[in-house]
Amino acid sequence: MMASSSGTSRNIAKKFKWSIDLSNRNKTTSELPSPPGYLPSTTSIVAETTKETDSSLLIKRSWDVALQPLKQVPMNLFMMYMVGSSISIFPIMMVGMMFVRPIRALFSVNQTFKMFEGTQAFGQVLVYILGQLVGIGLALYKCQSMGLLPTHSSDWLAFIEPQQRIEFSGGGQILI
Repeated sequence: MMASSSGTSRNIAKKFKWSIDLSNRNKTTSELPSPPGYLPSTTSIVAETTKETDSSLLIKRSWDVALQPLKQVPMNLFMMYMVGSSISIFPIMMVGMMFVRPIRALFSVNQTFKMFEGTQAFGQVLVYILGQLVGIGLALYKCQSMGLLPTHSSDWLAFIEPQQRIEFSGGGQILI
């Protein structure tokens, strides 16, 4: 019976060129050659270089997080230009989001920089806060250009007359 089972495995091996018979292998793993590029004596050197690389990557990542609000300023300027200065639902939503995002981010500064530590952490947090304040400033400017901010005393007090426009212009026609 043994001979017939080994004979059938040989027949299968002859029948299929891609089949491998692993039943007769008694080699241990120490007899296997090392993979290409593997040098067991340099493992400690590799570990030290990866630690240095990890710390530099962590510093680079934390600076990316700190500079993220300042990178959003050009996009916010473009969006402010595109929504116009009319009072409608879309510009009001855009201005609302321009206020809400930086304020929410300012309240979560500790959560944002919780994992980042080091000698540059204070500067990174300061740059992050400055970027969020620039975003709030852009939102305030947009509100002022839309006429939503109370800038005159008549906006606050009912007994003061509102400012009168001295000049009107529009479309090249005379307005009476």
